[in-house]
Amino acid sequence: MRLTPAVKVCRRISEIGREAWDACADNPAYDQNPFIRFDFLHALEEANCAVERTGWGPQHLAIEDEDGRVAAVMPLYLKSHSQGEYIFDHAWADAYERAGGRYYPKLLSAAPFVPATGARLLARPDVDQEEAWRLLLGGGLTLCERYGASGLNLNFLTEAEWRWMGEQGLGRREGQQYHWENRGYRDFDDFLGALSSGRRKTIRRERRDAQAGVEILRLTGSDLTEDHWDAFFGFYMDTGSRKWGRPYLTRAFFSLLGERMADRVLLVMARKDGCWVAGALNLIGGDCLYGRHWGCVEEVPFLHFELCYYQAIEWAIEQGLPRVEAGAQGQHKIARGYLPRPVYSAHYIADPALRGPVERFLEQERAGVEQEMEWLEEEFSPFRDQL
Repeated sequence: MRLTPAVKVCRRISEIGREAWDACADNPAYDQNPFIRFDFLHALEEANCAVERTGWGPQHLAIEDEDGRVAAVMPLYLKSHSQGEYIFDHAWADAYERAGGRYYPKLLSAAPFVPATGARLLARPDVDQEEAWRLLLGGGLTLCERYGASGLNLNFLTEAEWRWMGEQGLGRREGQQYHWENRGYRDFDDFLGALSSGRRKTIRRERRDAQAGVEILRLTGSDLTEDHWDAFFGFYMDTGSRKWGRPYLTRAFFSLLGERMADRVLLVMARKDGCWVAGALNLIGGDCLYGRHWGCVEEVPFLHFELCYYQAIEWAIEQGLPRVEAGAQGQHKIARGYLPRPVYSAHYIADPALRGPVERFLEQERAGVEQEMEWLEEEFSPFRDQL
């Protein structure tokens, strides 16, 4: 199927529409990632989370085939800050502005507020992927020039996209997260059997203490109610205000998520003496459970580990999912079976005066990240076969 060279810029994802967008996002190569689907991205816009006034101005790109049907899309935002991205470029911005440059606005291709790997260049399965990628990237670079943006950043790319971006001359950045991988475990005890005896004892004690006097429920699909979202939003706001000052997501977003993607949601909630005290939100992908947000209104020892890590592992084993991604940062996850794994981003810097230093930094950073991941796994892995 031939593609037209014109690239359409859409200020709202609704201009593209669910059917057209998901025809690209549902490509089997993208592992049913929930964060690149229309309903998720549309909910962020409809609930005023990812919109111009919050510094996330949608500029989604769409390419049509010769029959006038949408054949490829790219989620894209014009950013006036670097918040909510989890790939940190604040030092680049500070250095450039001290030198007299203007770092904002910039363009960003990402799932807003989501530190999870997923495709950014989305093409229908029946079109030429290489051509679609080339047109989408070209459209992003043209838009960068048109807006006078400092650059085009593509965060949490797939490895294939990341390597291709490097071939196109973009700077490649590598970071790390902590992921749990299912080695064909029959149940949680089978997983524990793969750990050192010391780690098994610690995890059993943590789970016992966390569950003492607490009822834990896993909610998905039609089990989710507005009462659950009311409680969870309270947890989310409490955690957000303590960690970063202004939480990104609105209460309306969670209702939309429950209304439109309930079968993709796993909400793990804790109740004590009849009252909700804590919760952890996960989204379900085709091959991964993605941990997103956590919060509590009462401190219970080890409840964070139980809801965010152990319940996620147990549910993934029961469902036969290969992987759990527990979000950004946190070396403490290693002791709970989550090992360091690479995450990728690519960066085009418009000004050569900034581009050169950034590319030299990225080269050094990649080497350091790879060495650190290897060291962390060798030194701190809880698995018996890695001790």
